[in-house]
Order: sequence, then C-alpha cells, then structure tokens
Amino acid sequence: MRKLLASLAITVGAIGVAHADLQADADAAAGKNKAQACAACHGQQGISPSGIFPNLAGQQASYLAKQIMDIRDGNRMVPQMAGQVNNFSDQDAWDVAVYFAGMEPALGQANPDKALIERGRELYRAGDMAKGIPACSACHTPTGQGIGTAVYPALSGQKHDYVVANLQAFAAGKRANDPAAIMRNIASKMSDSDMQAVANYVLGLH
Repeated sequence: MRKLLASLAITVGAIGVAHADLQADADAAAGKNKAQACAACHGQQGISPSGIFPNLAGQQASYLAKQIMDIRDGNRMVPQMAGQVNNFSDQDAWDVAVYFAGMEPALGQANPDKALIERGRELYRAGDMAKGIPACSACHTPTGQGIGTAVYPALSGQKHDYVVANLQAFAAGKRANDPAAIMRNIASKMSDSDMQAVANYVLGLH
C-alpha cells in the first residue's frame, strides 16, 4: 500500500508541474462566462440540485481542471457531459476550474444513523487494514478539503449518490482516470455498505 501511495505521489507531482503555468494564468472571470451552461446540472452557485451531479463549488481547481480535460479527451466517460467541453482549450478548463474553486463549498447533513456514521468515520479516518483499504483522510485530508498540489479532490459536502456511483464505477473499472489506479484498487475492496457509509460520512464532513 505504501508503494502504491508513493507511486501516486510521483505521478501527480508530474501532473502538477505540467499544469502549473496554466493554473497561474487562470482567470476566474473568464471561467464564469464559460461556465454558464454548467448551471443547469451543477447549480448557479456550484451546488447541484440533483444527487447524481456533483457539487463543484470549492472543489480543488487542479482536480476539476483535470476532470474537464479528461472528459474532453475521452479519458473519462460521462454521458451527461457529452459534447459539453469538446471545444475547451486547456486554459478554458483551468479558467472554469478556478471559477468554481472560488465559490463557497456546500455543507451537507449526514444520515445520523449511529452504525452508519461510525463505519463511515472508521473508513475515512483509519481505513480497514484487514481489507487493505487505506484511510480516505490520507489523500482527502481530515476535513475533506483535498490537496490541490497533489490533485486530490475535496469530498466535504459532496452528494451521497454521486460518491457512491463513482466508487462503484471505480470498482468495476468503468471509471479509469485515477493516477496509478489508486481509486480502482481501493474501491474494488469496498463492499456496497462500505461505499454507502463513506458517502454518508463525507456528505456531513467539514
């Protein structure tokens, strides 16, 4: 597991260097103009009105820019995004990313079921060594803010259904744009109940 995390750190470090100039030149005002069509699914303030679409407000810009470019380039398949970013340049992706990153993130309310909360907290804070699942907090931080320099996304307040759907997609190999296959490796070891517990926990995490 340590080798996997070390490999990931090297990979994302290279990504960060490659895109540093684009991030430095990113223009949130330009991003606002380019993001007008995003509001239908992701909300005017970057908080989605639907559980199947992610909140973008407060997301790490590096992560969001990568996702936009991966969708554009066919490295991540999202049917609802078909054609939406086909004409985006890399700079367009960064402009939109910094626009959403500057918005106030969502605060969610987790299901208070004690057993569900405890299992979610256990997985997020400590992982499950018996299953080979590392702590989510190692990459996403204890408060779920993510780490922009490592291209780790924020999870705090993210939609429950969206988190579960993406864990399932990683586990099945249907989503494969995670560096060093780290999320595919982790999600494949999680049960459905584990995914539900983590998704519920991060919804209320802040």
